[in-house]
Amino acid sequence: MYDTRTIAFICELMHPPSKTDVGAVQRVHNGLFQGGNPPYTSFAITPMGPVLTNPSMRPGAVSQAVFLPDRFQFREELGALTCEDFAARVRSITEAVTEQSGLKDFSAQQVTIRSLVNPRHYQDSRELLRKGLFKQQGPLEHFENDPAIWGLRMVFPPQEPDGNLAEFTEERPNANALRIESYAQDPRSLFLENQSSFGQVNVPDGLDEIEDNITSAYEFLTKRGLGFVKSFDQPG
Repeated sequence: MYDTRTIAFICELMHPPSKTDVGAVQRVHNGLFQGGNPPYTSFAITPMGPVLTNPSMRPGAVSQAVFLPDRFQFREELGALTCEDFAARVRSITEAVTEQSGLKDFSAQQVTIRSLVNPRHYQDSRELLRKGLFKQQGPLEHFENDPAIWGLRMVFPPQEPDGNLAEFTEERPNANALRIESYAQDPRSLFLENQSSFGQVNVPDGLDEIEDNITSAYEFLTKRGLGFVKSFDQPG
């Protein structure tokens, strides 16, 4: 459909506030180094908490896992990881740290995916949104000039299979907040962001769910989000 260029994967695993087990993270880091080819090359203790990182010379690039008093936070920005790589990394590091620390429960999981695509029938993503989506041909009324960025945000709450709004359920457990905007740094590119929220993850039951949730958030953007974009990215 589109050549998707994902520029950010972020995953936060929330847990009850507690003192961060620095020793557990350090033992995991040491074990990864002994095993060879560790997913993170550096370990540091910061005011936020222990951090695993991959230093980069690329401006804006981030590759790290931060262990805060109330959450594990994984960030990969402007890197080379695929969604599958990122999901597997989050799962493996989380499994190792929870095994060392004894943490039994994550109260929620939030996944953020940010991607860029080039529209097929518009050279400027602002025109795609202005003319293709909003059907605006002339100057905007009520404003002195046109906006520099065009976009929209849609929030999709959890739903039962019958379409009724629901709390987190096994059938449709996640909510999604989708942004579609023109991209200030490159008018040719269209920016999409999906932020998915998931419910409780019980560590003793296994962490397949964490990996599956990341894939689900990515697929919502690349299948549903881009399917929506395609519907108004049409000739003329």
